[in-house]
Amino acid sequence: MDWHPGLAPDTVTVLWCTTDGDERRQARTLLLRTAAAMLGVPSSEIWLEHEPSGRPFLGGAGRTLRVSVAHARGALAVALTAAGPVGVDVEVVRGLRADALARAWLHDAEAAWIGELPEADRSAAFLWLWTQKEAVGKALGLGLRAGGMSRRVPLAAQWPPDGERMPVPRALPGARGVASAAALVDRNRHVIGVAVGDGKDGGPVERGVRVLVHRVASVPPG
Repeated sequence: MDWHPGLAPDTVTVLWCTTDGDERRQARTLLLRTAAAMLGVPSSEIWLEHEPSGRPFLGGAGRTLRVSVAHARGALAVALTAAGPVGVDVEVVRGLRADALARAWLHDAEAAWIGELPEADRSAAFLWLWTQKEAVGKALGLGLRAGGMSRRVPLAAQWPPDGERMPVPRALPGARGVASAAALVDRNRHVIGVAVGDGKDGGPVERGVRVLVHRVASVPPG
């Protein structure tokens, strides 16, 4: 079987695209086809199931991969890795009452960071944090329960971020066991957040994990 970077123990592969509807079905199709290609098996040998919490997992030949799925209106993303529990989220960048939302939902340090940015940047920055929190909740299998919105995530080293490459996920401030990162893509029209939890060998948080983000043109009918 050809080695695929998404199967490397220090790599997360994220595929995303824009859509004209039916994001949930297209995300499922993209996930299963990508997993089959990575593993070199027919797609009929892999299927998608869900834990009681709603977290997706692959059955059959895909059980060695950890996966996550996200969809927003007009966009979707999937993440696959052998590194450990993974979460992904995607959002369309749009105008928000970012200051008010940050004060209501985020950690005080995050709300203060958003408030210090130019007003034109605050909506994107809020979504940059939001997608990480969603991704962390998915990687932990908790969603945004148990204080997920106030759970701190790493702030950007600089704003706006430099380019569309996903930075190496960093450990959450004051927490162990999960790391997160986010990137603005599509000329800042979308933001993707990723989180990875500890694996069996001590986890990517300690050793570092790279995230490869690829845009696909479309998802063929499943």
